Amino acid sequence: MTITPAEIRRALLLGQEIAILDVRTEAAFATGHPLFAANLAHDRIALEAAVRLPRKDVRIALCDDGEGLVDDAAATLTALGYSNVAALDDGLAGWRAAGYELFQDVNSYSKAFGELVEARRHTPSLPAEDVAALIEEKADIAILDARRPNEYATMNIPGSQSAPGAELVLRAGAAAPDPDTTIIVNCAGRTRSIIGAQSLINAGVKNRVVALRNGTIGWTLAGQALEQGADRHAAPGDTEDSRAAARAVAYRAGVRHISPADATVLAEDRTRTLYRFDVRTAEEYAAGHIRGYRHYPGGQLVQETDMAAPVRDARILLADDLGSRADMTASWLAQMGWEVFVLDGGFDGPLETGAQSELPPIPAAQRYKRPYEGTDNAAAAMQAYLDWEYGLVAQLERDGTHGFYVI
Repeated sequence: MTITPAEIRRALLLGQEIAILDVRTEAAFATGHPLFAANLAHDRIALEAAVRLPRKDVRIALCDDGEGLVDDAAATLTALGYSNVAALDDGLAGWRAAGYELFQDVNSYSKAFGELVEARRHTPSLPAEDVAALIEEKADIAILDARRPNEYATMNIPGSQSAPGAELVLRAGAAAPDPDTTIIVNCAGRTRSIIGAQSLINAGVKNRVVALRNGTIGWTLAGQALEQGADRHAAPGDTEDSRAAARAVAYRAGVRHISPADATVLAEDRTRTLYRFDVRTAEEYAAGHIRGYRHYPGGQLVQETDMAAPVRDARILLADDLGSRADMTASWLAQMGWEVFVLDGGFDGPLETGAQSELPPIPAAQRYKRPYEGTDNAAAAMQAYLDWEYGLVAQLERDGTHGFYVI
């Protein structure tokens, strides 16, 4: 069975569930793919399909770029019980021939959304040189790193503290209790610093908030030294004010809160795909989580939505015993066009314990080498990555399928 580029585009425009799966290696996927395509390499389908494609009759469109991988991928999915699998007519060559856009890199639509947020909200930022000068003069600043803790430990801005994405609203008050302190949010490139800084602004923090322009890439290209092996973590500072502020942001974005009983109704709806994520820290998840919820830290979920939820226009339900992290995460997912809910309660019943079983890592030979990871990236590759991000807003407009909005 085949599906045309126009039929895929129609499904996206009409908000119909569809998983566009590029079955090449991640490295090949990063050379170019449709905006809402997700990478699921043909030889990893048996490992990942049950987690990433929870509904067996969801519409699936498979593509490659002439490598001949689609037939094998379709056979594997069919053997696993998936019943609505089609091949993109003439693969990516057919997509190009139809005049449709191909997006490079990974997590492309999340990154494009981040660029759209900056363009529409004019999220303030400072270049590396200015931030380095503030550090040198011991200015009243707090630098919060919005990446995963392991990324932070690999390399970080000197003096910064780890405060992963969705934790920012929870931890900013403790990290910078004086409203005269300037908060600087950084990541490795652009997206998580933009989203992180704008999250604090949206939540109405009293401090001046800026992003570190171009993250650790910009820092490195400016000739500044990075710190390695740091273990400074911003302390939790959960308050009623922070919870109320996060809920207000979610409300503005159209996020709905539902009860555990309502959540059961969603889970029993076999006509729709439902992704359930616990957006707290890994330690909190291991200590006790609601059965059926996978762990995905909120800030990373916004960055890696295609990896976590490859079925476009599925439903997403978020759990968080404090609420603020789920609310902030949901506010961004809603703006990215998802039907997203936040669970009210659910943590007072029996909870499962233990860390989540992770999917096996992608073999190094198949993995896309991100220009913003590690400490050994060529300057030309880092600059090319930034130049690509700068062009994403215009490419979104040419593509025309995203449905994003910015509050």
